[in-house]
Order: sequence, then C-alpha cells, then structure tokens
Amino acid sequence: MCGIAGVIYRNDGGAHAVGRDMTRMLQSMKHRGPDSTGYALYGPPQELVVMRYKLADANDPRDFDFEQRLEHHKGEVETRLRLLGATIHNVERETGYAYRVTFDYGGELKKVADVVEDVPHAEVLSLGHSLEIVKDLGDAEQVARQYHLDDFVGTHAIGHVRMATESDVDISGAHPYWAYPFSDVAVVHNGQLTNYFHWKHRLERSGHRFQSECDSEVIAVYIAQKMSEGSTLEEAMRESLEELDGVFTYICVTDDALGMAKDAMAAKPLVLYEADDIVALASEEIAIRAIVDHEIDTWDPYEGEVMVWKR
Repeated sequence: MCGIAGVIYRNDGGAHAVGRDMTRMLQSMKHRGPDSTGYALYGPPQELVVMRYKLADANDPRDFDFEQRLEHHKGEVETRLRLLGATIHNVERETGYAYRVTFDYGGELKKVADVVEDVPHAEVLSLGHSLEIVKDLGDAEQVARQYHLDDFVGTHAIGHVRMATESDVDISGAHPYWAYPFSDVAVVHNGQLTNYFHWKHRLERSGHRFQSECDSEVIAVYIAQKMSEGSTLEEAMRESLEELDGVFTYICVTDDALGMAKDAMAAKPLVLYEADDIVALASEEIAIRAIVDHEIDTWDPYEGEVMVWKR
C-alpha cells in the first residue's frame, strides 16, 4: 500500500522546521506502511558535502565483535575519503549503524560513493550539498526521535511510509532513494514498475549501481541518467511516463524543486494543496491537514500528469 508525501516552501528559500512537518505528515499515514519510514530533507545549500551512510542494518544480528568491526569499517571510510583528497570536518554516529559526515571535496561525487561502498557493508544513502536521506525501521515518530529530525531546518522534503510487499523489511529496501550518482536528487514512489528488470539491466550497463531489489530505486536512477544527459527535472519526469511501465505515482526532488508524476492509469492516489507560501502533497489528505492549521481545498492531479514547483 505505502504512503508518500512532499512539501516545499515557496518564500524565497526561507528555512522551516521541515523535519518536524514531514514527521507529522508521515505519522498521520502510519496505517499505510508500518515497516519503515524514510525522509529526504533539504537544508540550506552549503559548500561542504554532506554524506549519510550505514554500515549495518537495524535488524542485523549483533555478535561479540560487532562494535569493533563497525569501528574498523568507519575508519576505513574516512581513510578512503582522505585518499580522494577530501578534508573531513565532522563525523556523527547517528545510531548504532548510521553515520553523517561533512567534508570539503572538489571532485566528482560518484567517486566518493564508489570508494565508500567498496568498504564491506557500507551503503551511501545520500550525497550532496543540501540533501540528507534518513530512513530506518519503525514509524515516523520513532525514526524522527532516533535521528533528532524535529530539529532539522530546511526548505523542502519528501517522505515515505512502507509496507514491504516485494522486498525485505530492511533499510536498503526503504524509500527515499538517492538518484546515484546525481547530487541532491531523490525519489519516493507508490506503485509497481512492470518493466523493472529491463530498466535495471539497461542502467547497469550505463555504469549505474543499485543497492536494493526495490523497483522504486530504478525511478531514481532513471531520473539521474536523464538529467546527466541534459534533461531538466520536468523533462525527465515526462519521459518517464513514456518509458516506465506500470501503475505508479512518484515524487522527485532536487536541490531547488519538487515534482510529481502520475502514470496514465492514475490508480495510485495523490492529493495536492497549493498556496502562495507552500505546496503540500500526499497519498491522503489527512497528511496535508497535519501541517496546515486552517481549512483547505485539495484536488487530485489528473492521469498522466507531471507538475514541478520551485522554491
């Protein structure tokens, strides 16, 4: 079933408590996906690169040398970053297995992801100058509390509550997905792609990697590929409706924009609210009402529709 949500503030990039707002939206749809919750949060753009990665999963068995192995692999990640020429500013251990690193780096971000993921069990969740992806098992309030997301200030965000149907209940199968290797692009998705394997193999032949068996990751990497070829976000999303088969609704975000796309059958729900200062959209209206404190009028985008908003 799953539930997706997005919000973008339109007052010239002013900062808002976007972590708190997205938590409220996602918690109101907890019934749509009890297995995991994920956020793609956009803080103010900065010169430093922000990387979130994990070295284990929330439900991995703990053995007697678990902590030692994680500390060893963490050190290996930092060594590899320095060998690339990065200057590390800060390393935070967010949970027993998830980390946030900020560093100076002037090279290609794909190289960063590739060398980090050569470390055993390492998975880069997001990489960029404003995007931070946080996802874990549990509902929105549990994840927000674990990662202190109520304190996250930013300009826009998307989120997802997941009911695992075709892949494992783990962090790798949770949304959002970073659009590797494209900086600051992420996707959440509700539905199913029927030509998933065709596009996965095609994108792998183009040099992309996949960290999960989830078809939603294909959408993220597809968008990244199109944008790397010169397409705008809106153009890439419109092309996706022609080339990706299935029943789906998805939301895609970049460092300064949020867009939605609905396939030609429009079987997966999405409700939209638009005002001068905010655009909010979600699988259910209750999620929008969780952050808007006055009476609102909402509407459903049409089938085969793509819409993009900029902050």
